[in-house]
Amino acid sequence: MFDDIQDRDPAVEEDSWSASAEFGFLMRSGNTETESWKAKFDLSRDAGMWRHKSMLDYYRQERETDAGDTAIDADRLFMSIQSNRLFRGSEHSSLFIYGSYEDDALNSFDYQSTIAAGYGARYRFTEKLYADFEVGPGMSYNKYELTGETESEGILRMATNVNWTISENSKFTQLISTEIGEDNTRSRAVSSLTSNLNSKLAMRLSLTLTHNSQVTMQGDGTFPEKLDTETAVTLVYTFQ
Repeated sequence: MFDDIQDRDPAVEEDSWSASAEFGFLMRSGNTETESWKAKFDLSRDAGMWRHKSMLDYYRQERETDAGDTAIDADRLFMSIQSNRLFRGSEHSSLFIYGSYEDDALNSFDYQSTIAAGYGARYRFTEKLYADFEVGPGMSYNKYELTGETESEGILRMATNVNWTISENSKFTQLISTEIGEDNTRSRAVSSLTSNLNSKLAMRLSLTLTHNSQVTMQGDGTFPEKLDTETAVTLVYTFQ
């Protein structure tokens, strides 16, 4: 299944990197006064026997209430960084180390962070479609909003990342990850469809789902939803 490409030696190949920045803003006025914006930055680099990728994602939505106050409906920051060390003579099998940090003002946690390491494998279905699979143990560190207590527990992280180049001007990606712990299982799914406007600028439609199996009471006495959904349309500028 994970046959190596024998004529490729990652150890002697030149470094390659790519970066993209995306931004979306929506403002509505009249009967309803709302503002929402999303900013995201991705950076990846292939350096011989190593693959590196990092991401910073921020989303906020606010509205004006009937009383004239500002209510915040979403305020979330997510960051992640990952490195994969390829096995010598192979571009398919690797060892990975992963870390993430999330600060969501409207869930039960002041922050959630994860560190994990394990085995990764890449399977290429066709020239334009491939998927990365990863599994390994790790630790999660969560600080609760209501009590201020910090809790840590062992987890098992599993992730799949699908990349499909549909055509010369369009691409689909699907990320699914889950971090299974005894007290809480956190899952994240990100679907995105990108269409090029020119060689540097593109438009992206994305759907992000975040789920926590366990939620606790917030300071106002309410319980947040276990599933959080974010839909965004953004402009993406690519540096390469």
